[in-house]
Amino acid sequence: MSNAKFTAEQAYPRADIYLCSVLEGKTRSAVKKLFESSLVTVNGKTAKASQEINFGDIVEANVPEAREYSARPEDIPIDIIYEDGDLAVVNKPQGMTVHLGNGNIDGTLVNALLYRLDSLSGINGVIRPGIVHRIDKDTSGLLVVAKNDKAHLSLSSQIAEKTCRRTYLALLEGRLKDARGTVTTYIGRSAQDRVKMAVVPPDKGKLAITDYTVVKRYSGYTLCRFDLKTGRTHQIRVHAKHLGHPVVGDAVYGNKKQKFKLNGQLLHAFRLSFVHPATGEEMTFEAPLPAYFTEVLGKLSEE
Repeated sequence: MSNAKFTAEQAYPRADIYLCSVLEGKTRSAVKKLFESSLVTVNGKTAKASQEINFGDIVEANVPEAREYSARPEDIPIDIIYEDGDLAVVNKPQGMTVHLGNGNIDGTLVNALLYRLDSLSGINGVIRPGIVHRIDKDTSGLLVVAKNDKAHLSLSSQIAEKTCRRTYLALLEGRLKDARGTVTTYIGRSAQDRVKMAVVPPDKGKLAITDYTVVKRYSGYTLCRFDLKTGRTHQIRVHAKHLGHPVVGDAVYGNKKQKFKLNGQLLHAFRLSFVHPATGEEMTFEAPLPAYFTEVLGKLSEE
């Protein structure tokens, strides 16, 4: 248990929001647990998450030491659409977390990969072996996994240099006005909710660029293709909200009351292109829309 002590330099409407802003690397759910365990005090008195923080308040938190853990192999079925000695391309299902963290210690894609593949790169350590890039838990689709460090470095470089092309399909709420365009903003942590990302001023976030093209228009909805030029957390979902047309099924950035019975957003990484780290061959993979996505499209009327 370590003690963290802070003096508030401005007022905050809630103590948990303040603590999220000053405790590095702690999510709002982790901070919530500190309050539930009576591990936070304000001016020497046990604090509630909802209480206000005033200028000059002394806030202390007793933070449990981080638990060391590593991923273990699990016999979980996954769709590996390509594999060779250097890499594998996986079609991740909706609802599966990519790697360990934030309380997820099993049932992740990494657990499944450790069971299915003969090797994974070690650059990201024992928690994220082989993981070059990620997609959200409730987003489906393609990602490439490195089986050795040389392949990992090559693929990571391609992502950084924007030569690895990642294309998504999403169903958006409402009618997107322009047939195509580019969204250029800065994305960072939301000041109101540290779990969320948001469009923020340049000094508060990182540059995020997304190209979009309308694929098909429906009555009240738009099927849209998104091409990532950068890879920020929740980038497409935040940019869709910024356009005024959040992704259908996205309870975090969109409408919490959904017309369709969904377990997450209708966002699918359907195409992935990169240069093979060993052969230099240009490789492109596509994964069809999952059944729950096409079922929703089948219920809509085209314009």
